[in-house]
Amino acid sequence: MALYLGIDFGTSGARCAVIDSEQKIQQSGRYDFDGATDNLPAGWRTALFTLIEKIPRPLLKQVEAIAINGTSSTVMLCDETGQPVDAPLLYNDARGAVMLDYLKPVAPPHHTVLSATSSLVKLLWMLQLPSAKTARYFVHQADWLGFLLHGKIGISDYHNALKLGYDVSNLEYPQWLKNLNLAVELPTVLTPGSIVAPIKPEWVDYGFNSECVVCAGTTDSIAAFIASGALLPGEAVTSLGSTLAVKLLSHTKIDNSQYGIYSHRFPNFKPQDTQNLWLVGGASNTGGAVLRQFFSSAELENLSSQIDISQNTNLNYYPLINKGERFPINDANLQPRLEPRPSSDIKFLHGLLEGIARIEAWGYELLQQLGADKLIRVYTAGGGAKNQTWRQIRQMHLGVPIQASVYTEAAYGSALLAHRNKHFSA
Repeated sequence: MALYLGIDFGTSGARCAVIDSEQKIQQSGRYDFDGATDNLPAGWRTALFTLIEKIPRPLLKQVEAIAINGTSSTVMLCDETGQPVDAPLLYNDARGAVMLDYLKPVAPPHHTVLSATSSLVKLLWMLQLPSAKTARYFVHQADWLGFLLHGKIGISDYHNALKLGYDVSNLEYPQWLKNLNLAVELPTVLTPGSIVAPIKPEWVDYGFNSECVVCAGTTDSIAAFIASGALLPGEAVTSLGSTLAVKLLSHTKIDNSQYGIYSHRFPNFKPQDTQNLWLVGGASNTGGAVLRQFFSSAELENLSSQIDISQNTNLNYYPLINKGERFPINDANLQPRLEPRPSSDIKFLHGLLEGIARIEAWGYELLQQLGADKLIRVYTAGGGAKNQTWRQIRQMHLGVPIQASVYTEAAYGSALLAHRNKHFSA
């Protein structure tokens, strides 16, 4: 039996899914991060090894392909052996904002890289550090995790490379980016799901078969989209995890850094498909992490069940943990709006859920105003998909049907990507 392994690295932990040729899950696992940030790559390595170790060897032996997703714009510099030279910068790290004045005259107006958290501004900022002297490669989280399996440093995919400035329409690095003459090598960019290399020999000793291949990966939100079951233009996926990410399948490509909007090229998984479709969207800093700041899982479940959705709270919240927003407002200085706090925890939670729902609806409205296909349906992935009260509040704001994704785990989406590698060539 041929099996396919997908691995997801999100903000709170890592997960895996093993599927068969009928796309049915045969095994799954999870690894929760402990919150330590002193050596993130070591933690990621431990998570990867632990997840694989928990898969029974008879299943590992049947795995034919592996794909990994990571958080978008989580990046680092590595030396010529693939070892990190300094701490990674996470997806929401905005220290690179100081490089925007340098970049604005170079990049096209409103380009995706013109954001305080883009991969390119992070790279420009990291190159100013003393540790950059020993760096040779710039990689994304998913790139580096894939390297641990196949041993080829400096390989990426066009989903992760988008916010680095890679031209996903022409499938090349644009001339303006080449003219920066950066002091490190940019990744070789492949189609998500295409075969990178066979798994390293030491992993064969670990339990994989020697014919197993590692594929180019993707980002966590796109893996969640692939898992969702959305297929038609106008269908969208909202990922309600620690943060909120929206993706709308559209005939029209839209990129506008003013609003934190960018378009991912959607891989044609069927050889007969010739039309390019785009995943248009953005990622907000609002989301489940704000709720977790105030309530436990048990409290969220209990309080949500007591909310009367027919009553509007009139609390005009913009729920953020810290200042700074990416989409639908791209403003590194935007302040959280969480006051006034009512004495009732039920009303306070209701107001937070309304606030996040308004941001989601605003995001989709903005995408359509700028030319994306009309929204017809929203699938929901991530932990927030389980909250039925929240779903009802969101549906009132969105005005279209909302349903849970067919599969809600991004790891399943990456497993599908590995399964579909036979349609791609590196």
